[in-house]
Amino acid sequence: MRFLFACGGTAGHINPALALAEKLKKIIPECEIMFVGSGREMENRLIPAEGYRLENITITGFSRSLSLKGIASNFITAKNLLISQKQSYKILDKFNPDVVIGTGGYVCYPVLKAASKRKIPTILHESNAVPGLTTKMLSKVVNEMLVAFEGAKENYKRKDNIKVVGTPVRGQFELLTKSEAKKLIGITDRPLVISFWGSLGASYMNAVMKEFIRLNTKEKLFYHIHATGGGAEGEAKMKNALLEEGVQDYNVNTDIRAYINNMGVLMRAADLVMCRAGASTIAELTLVGVPSILIPSPNVTNNHQEANAREVEKAGAAKMILEKDCTGESLYNTVKELINSKDSLKTMSENAGKLGAVGSTDRILEIILSYVK
Repeated sequence: MRFLFACGGTAGHINPALALAEKLKKIIPECEIMFVGSGREMENRLIPAEGYRLENITITGFSRSLSLKGIASNFITAKNLLISQKQSYKILDKFNPDVVIGTGGYVCYPVLKAASKRKIPTILHESNAVPGLTTKMLSKVVNEMLVAFEGAKENYKRKDNIKVVGTPVRGQFELLTKSEAKKLIGITDRPLVISFWGSLGASYMNAVMKEFIRLNTKEKLFYHIHATGGGAEGEAKMKNALLEEGVQDYNVNTDIRAYINNMGVLMRAADLVMCRAGASTIAELTLVGVPSILIPSPNVTNNHQEANAREVEKAGAAKMILEKDCTGESLYNTVKELINSKDSLKTMSENAGKLGAVGSTDRILEIILSYVK
């Protein structure tokens, strides 16, 4: 059996595919799995690291801007669509998959479109409540359109192929208890707060975190693990900025790193998480049942992260702060208030757990395998 995954751009698109591939390998050890990406940094790092074969195709996204730069960019994208279509057909001919699964990113369009024309079963999963242009176009042609939220169904014209399944989460998020995770990372004597603002980094929020880290270095209220994003350059920039401002001893209670590779363990161990509101991240937070402070990215299509965050806040599982209203001091004071209130954290944790889409991966695999003879 051969399964082809198309995903790329961000960890939020890639991790659901990795969750499905991981479970497929457990169920059918002899199956072959291959990924198609768009050549960006995230898929080039995350997918091969898990031992999967990756082939990249030439694809870019359409710009909504009517400026000369936007128009020029769309001409390039139109050209790349033709190139990527030919590349997709070659991959399909060579790998001969039984099913093609897309989990987000521009790369899904040429791959799933080509597979549909070849009559290969196609499955597309959308984690966000509000679909992007690629998802809307593909939803009309794929065999199965899988969505994470019940309310998301109203965004699609075609209704007969839609199923509500939640968002798949990697197995590492289900293996440990909170106390086991804390012991594993060696932080059992104080509260743990973790923060990350996207795998590619977020300059504004990293500037906010600089002030946040300065305040916590002074009060030492909790241990803080912060992922800067942006690779080694992003990590070095944050550390240098702190040193330039005279925060010499930040590493006593702050661990600054480029990326969190053991997210499942850290999220289990955390007493509070600060992050964006991508659907994949929210699926992880709610599965683990960890309280969070969500600061939606203002730079996403249809402002879907704010819509995601408001749903979690409404359920009492998180606090939402808009980026424009967020400063290092205000964010630190919010965290300080929560950390000092164990009852509030306990209630938020219980509410987060109620939202968790347990069994999402199994439900999706059931659909995938229904197309395999």
